[in-house]
Amino acid sequence: MEGEGAFFDGFLDDYYAESEEHLTAAAASLLKLDESIGHPVAQRAAVDDLFRNFHTLKAISAMVELRSAEQLAHHLEHYLRAIRDGQMPLSPAGTNVLIDGTRRLEDIINAHRAQREQPSIDDLVARVETLVRPVPDRTGTDAPRTSAETERRWICRFAPTRDLVASGMGVDAIRTRLGELGNIVEAVPQVRPDGTISFQFTVVTIADTDVAAAFHGEPITIVEIAKDAEPAVSGEATAAAEPVGAATVPHSTASQVVRVELTRLDQLMRGIGDLVISRARLTDSLSRMERHVPAVEWRSVQENAATLDRQLRTLREGVMRIRLVPVGEIFRRMPFVVRDLSRETGRKVLLNLRGQTTEIDKYLIERLMDPVLHLVRNAVSHGIEAPDVRTANGKNAEGTITLSASTVGEVVVLEIADDGRGIDEAAVVAKARQAGLDVPTGPLDSAALLAILCAPGFSTKDETDRASGRGVGMAVVKDTVEELSGTLTLETEPGEGARFIIQLPVTLAITDALIGRVGSESFAVPQGAVREVIDVASADIRQLEENEIIPYRDGALPLIRLSRLFGIESAANGHLHVFVIGTGSASLGLAVDRIVGQREIVVRTVADPLVRVEGISGATDLGDGRVVLILDPATLARLSKQRAARVLGDRAAWGRVRT
Repeated sequence: MEGEGAFFDGFLDDYYAESEEHLTAAAASLLKLDESIGHPVAQRAAVDDLFRNFHTLKAISAMVELRSAEQLAHHLEHYLRAIRDGQMPLSPAGTNVLIDGTRRLEDIINAHRAQREQPSIDDLVARVETLVRPVPDRTGTDAPRTSAETERRWICRFAPTRDLVASGMGVDAIRTRLGELGNIVEAVPQVRPDGTISFQFTVVTIADTDVAAAFHGEPITIVEIAKDAEPAVSGEATAAAEPVGAATVPHSTASQVVRVELTRLDQLMRGIGDLVISRARLTDSLSRMERHVPAVEWRSVQENAATLDRQLRTLREGVMRIRLVPVGEIFRRMPFVVRDLSRETGRKVLLNLRGQTTEIDKYLIERLMDPVLHLVRNAVSHGIEAPDVRTANGKNAEGTITLSASTVGEVVVLEIADDGRGIDEAAVVAKARQAGLDVPTGPLDSAALLAILCAPGFSTKDETDRASGRGVGMAVVKDTVEELSGTLTLETEPGEGARFIIQLPVTLAITDALIGRVGSESFAVPQGAVREVIDVASADIRQLEENEIIPYRDGALPLIRLSRLFGIESAANGHLHVFVIGTGSASLGLAVDRIVGQREIVVRTVADPLVRVEGISGATDLGDGRVVLILDPATLARLSKQRAARVLGDRAAWGRVRT
């Protein structure tokens, strides 16, 4: 039936979302478990949390008939029950099994979602069974029992309604309570003849547990199955039975969380973007009407327009907040990556995580997962030295990798730093020349060094391993960051370590921008990238080799004229307006003829690689129907420096030829 298929598709979406939550919680509990060695109370709390996560994963996987995930979660739960009941201590081998099992569950669920072949669980099941040898389990189906006479089997059917769910009595609550009474061996969702949904659970308990009595007075149908009878799945046996007791709804606090597909939020954000453009067009139209409207009426029009602006901004900010998630979603995987690579390479590594609550757009989180993973792997394999080398150099035997996130205005800054050997410039240059890459002569600054590391296919390693060498995957890192309208920079000091810095907008959809005009062309500069705006007289501009500089705060500021950069005839008359971007030695000024004002713009990214241009992050419509390009200040600064370096290099080469 078409309706039934649509229901199960929606049910699977809920399953994937809930599984992700429990896997995330399991990963956090595993970290606590690692830190709780020697602290019985903390260890018990972590074990209890893990037990609940795997127990729920087992139950919901059974409901969607994902048997491999159900069985693996059951075995992990079985092992944790043995630890919790004091039948065995937690061992390093057991911790490894739990970590590997969590990863395998994630792989199985992702494979099911992508309709790929699922990985086997046989190796992990064997490892768990080796650890448990065997442990009596009063409820688990795989655990030995004294006799079939000591257990009871129940069929429980629950049909959720909106009122029941609102009161806290949903499928999850029923499943949890049944799991506490016994072992849920089967959970099947069903579409009833009237089109509503019900859930049928088969529960096995010990002899002295009465499930019917436990749910007395609640709207759930419970039938005990005789020991020699086959359980009914079609529902005829249970449909004839009346609910145990009256349909009394217990008082409970309803969940305050609603899961929403990201595509729906994208559609909503696009709708708000259209409203922003329409608002801009309305503002443009009103500005042309001002002289034709009496002053008293015009004041009312202005007040209404200002109110509309505030309401639209509030709506936009509210939707953006819905899309924001903690950057901890990226960080949570890294401790296990570092742990594995440390074991493989023999290095001792401490991972510091900072700013995990910093929020960023969900879309950016998904795209940044692989780049951050590349950088962390490279830090372990090429950044951190072996313990004996570190000790010989006067360092601690244990290296440190720091992942940090922070927000500066509308920009999120991610840093991946290590206190290792740093990047060997001479080795990188030699390898680059061997690979036929164009390498500048003389010492390299950090930007030039990063450009070599991010060259496609470049690597400082002759052989590929799991922990890819510095450079393997770096092209992907750079391309991904730039596609997200971000920048990647590098700071490194020989013997001290390296730091990769990723700067990204908090969201890519709508942002505030300053509009500058050069000749007849307009450009938008994201406001978060601009430190200040200054007015400069043409007479104050000084020429330094192939660069222009201006006086700025008891110093000098490099200047880039957009008119020269883009080949546009300037209309400036003795003065230029300059956007000051960057900080410290990376500061520079972008010069335009005049500044039109500040606008809220809808960012339309340029995804087609055939039309993408460095220095342009996207385009927008200000409401007058004309397309305005959005500048990428950091990329423009890099391009300007590279152009100046090439000019100076060509001049030096020409001088050598002439002599």
